[in-house]
Amino acid sequence: MTLPNPTKDLPVPSKRPQLRVSGFWTETLRTVVLVFVVTVLFDIAIPRSLVEGRSMQPTFQDGNRLIISRVHYMFDDPTYGDVIVFNSMREREVGVMLIKRVIGLPGDTVEIRNQQVYINGEPTSTDYTFEDCMTCSDRTVTLGPDEFFVMGDNRNHSTDSRIFGPVTRDHIVGQVLFRYWPPNEFGIIQSVDLFDNLDPTPTAVNE
Repeated sequence: MTLPNPTKDLPVPSKRPQLRVSGFWTETLRTVVLVFVVTVLFDIAIPRSLVEGRSMQPTFQDGNRLIISRVHYMFDDPTYGDVIVFNSMREREVGVMLIKRVIGLPGDTVEIRNQQVYINGEPTSTDYTFEDCMTCSDRTVTLGPDEFFVMGDNRNHSTDSRIFGPVTRDHIVGQVLFRYWPPNEFGIIQSVDLFDNLDPTPTAVNE
């Protein structure tokens, strides 16, 4: 004879979820690693830069600290008036980064005549420059594919495309976005209008 089992029809209780708490040192290590990874990724995408010299006066002064964006030029190309950071084109300056303003784009004809810069025959503005360019000797340069003509805003004291030639696309590091030092000049860096609201069409270039 089999006796009835009073617990047979009762529901089996499910297991309660277990909460595992990591130790203090494990959590600290994970936090340190996370901060390190985020910092490295931030520096890769948005590196910081220190201005040395006076070639970009009055826009930047010696000692200004800037934030550069690599991301912008992953999806687009530099355009007129952008301030960019790029690796020097001169072989003896390997690892040296320079800061200049984009004046000419691929396919453009850049002409310097009577201390005035012309792009495809259009005169460019000098409102943002430091002073009249007494060192701007006459010349004409036609840019090839992936070539950019750059100049410092302080043209009388700038080593730029007038000296080392056009900057190629693969040398460009990124666009200057922000100045965070000194505090009284904290703010976004805007591109300038080189053509006083004119919009010249760049010359087509065959790849």
